[in-house]
Amino acid sequence: MKKITLILLLFSFIKLNAQSYIGNTVDNYAGINSLIDNPSNVVDSRFKANINILSISAFGGSDYFGINVSDVIKSSGGFDFETDAEKFPSNANNFFLNVDVLGPSFMFNLSPKSSIGIVSRVRAFMNINNISGELYENVSNDFDLNEDFNFNSENLTGTIHAWGEVGLVYGRVLLNKEQNFLKGGVTLKYLQGAGGLFVNSPNFTGQYTANNDQLTTTGTLVYGTSNDFDNEDINFSNLTTGYGADLGFTYEWRPNMVRDSLSSKKQNKYKLKIGASITDIGSINYKESIITTYDLNATVDASKFDNGTEDFLDNNYTSSETTTSQKIKLPTAFHFLADYQIKNKLYLSVQSNLALTKKNTLGSNTIINSVVIAPRLETKHFSLYSPVSFRQYGDLSWGAGFRLGPVSIGSGSVLTNLLSKTSKTTDVFIGGKINIFQ
Repeated sequence: MKKITLILLLFSFIKLNAQSYIGNTVDNYAGINSLIDNPSNVVDSRFKANINILSISAFGGSDYFGINVSDVIKSSGGFDFETDAEKFPSNANNFFLNVDVLGPSFMFNLSPKSSIGIVSRVRAFMNINNISGELYENVSNDFDLNEDFNFNSENLTGTIHAWGEVGLVYGRVLLNKEQNFLKGGVTLKYLQGAGGLFVNSPNFTGQYTANNDQLTTTGTLVYGTSNDFDNEDINFSNLTTGYGADLGFTYEWRPNMVRDSLSSKKQNKYKLKIGASITDIGSINYKESIITTYDLNATVDASKFDNGTEDFLDNNYTSSETTTSQKIKLPTAFHFLADYQIKNKLYLSVQSNLALTKKNTLGSNTIINSVVIAPRLETKHFSLYSPVSFRQYGDLSWGAGFRLGPVSIGSGSVLTNLLSKTSKTTDVFIGGKINIFQ
């Protein structure tokens, strides 16, 4: 778990850095990137065709750590997350990471009323939910902190999952009546799972006594992996097939429309646009998963923990092992968008993202619930936006991004990361495309 979190923090705070592509997907010139949130965007776009070369988005954080990014920058590599970060331990801390690589993809028009696209992606999700912050800190330091503590983690769950997907997108205009316009779209996904790791404990309690280095625990712990999965060296050579889908609709109110301009696709026509979609419906079934159930009702010597978490569990607790099928659910989510044209090229959007998978379910990933408000200056070759996000676990993030011709760069949290002393989440994206306009 220590190594998992260090990976998360690396992705979160180095300058490589969803949910994914925050602020960028609402741009009417986002093209392929906008299909991630709503597949209906494939039709009636501003493009004859749009080709994605490569786009990368990373989103991560924790309500346990608070980072002063300016200290990280000034440290010249000497910043230690374990000792220098501000900590907010509780009995229900959470860690999360979402890496989304959008590979070679394209979309183009079949007719005035229909369009198709092919989207390829490689994705990795990590969620650790409801873990005791004090337990995590002591595990990270091999119980060398020399302080007594108690913990009570209810519904502790964790899932790491990596997979690739190829999606066939189809969109069609459903209604086009001057002031009222409606379109719909669907993405059918062929999934290739690289594997996953999952843990679950309904009620995990304990007490650590520093003077004799004893750890007394109660409860059970389920620990499972798909066949041959190694979270430190994820391998895409042994893949498992699955299927998924996205479904979305977009309505536009066009009060200034006249019949002669209905066929024009070169400019936006709406005063208000409303979109709704459900993404990542589906799962991957790993048929030969190895699941170990540990009986944690014991008192053990914590000084032996430095051999590693899995060895410590195997050497100190009674366990039973089974080989069985285990489904890992995709991070199913509901997205709602309202985009209002203030004047000419100036827009204001409000977007909400809500997880539809329960975070305490074994073998499931979840997005972080959020509401994003973003003013936007949008033209054919240039867009500038500044999203403000209200994120789950009480984090407020303010970022900025731009699109200049074929290149898009941005972050939904870069400004708060630079200004705040205790940033808990961060994200970044960068991408390049080939645009063929109407």
